[in-house]
Amino acid sequence: MPVATYTKTGNKASTVAKLDKAVFGVEVKNHDLLKQAYLAYLANGRENLAVVKTRGLVRGGGKKPWKQKGTGRARFGSSRNPIWRGGGIVFGPTGLENYSHNLSTQSKRLALRQALSLAADGGLVKVIETFECKEGKVAPTAKLLKKLEADKNVLLVVSVKDNLVEQATRNIPGVKAVQATYLNVFDILNADHIIISQEALVTIKGWLGVTPNAVAAKEVKA
Repeated sequence: MPVATYTKTGNKASTVAKLDKAVFGVEVKNHDLLKQAYLAYLANGRENLAVVKTRGLVRGGGKKPWKQKGTGRARFGSSRNPIWRGGGIVFGPTGLENYSHNLSTQSKRLALRQALSLAADGGLVKVIETFECKEGKVAPTAKLLKKLEADKNVLLVVSVKDNLVEQATRNIPGVKAVQATYLNVFDILNADHIIISQEALVTIKGWLGVTPNAVAAKEVKA
């Protein structure tokens, strides 16, 4: 699958990069898997901060509000009863809940292939020879993205994300730099442009591409 290649300065290169069909040419049959991977990313990044107080944790209420009999009112042993205003909360979050979603490694990688294939089919993927930010400055990065006509939500995929890459991209609205081996379905599906360096492209192919063992298994089944 050919795709336009750009130089490190943003000019269109004479050569054309080829995207691996095993990664960028997958037929998307199971959209439910993409949804599961998308929600799993959000759920696994969720911080469990909500905590409520039960009747045993609410301050006060040690004294019986009124005597058991003879008042004509319902019996109560504590003003911290859950049905009273200011009382404890029943079945509320305790801070011990586990909201994480588990997906198998095979499912995660298949979802990544599907997401990358959808992006490639939509013409969102561009390949750049290399992404250089020797001083970690924002201005050269913004100029490069402008030449590439990459606006709104931009996902920049590099082989190694160091401090200089982080400094050069973190203050540009809508731009996110990610290391190739840390790609996720959430970022891919939300991106309007995906710019991948050639080194990162090789890393992605080695990580998500079809291995020789998998090819042999398909031949045996056939």
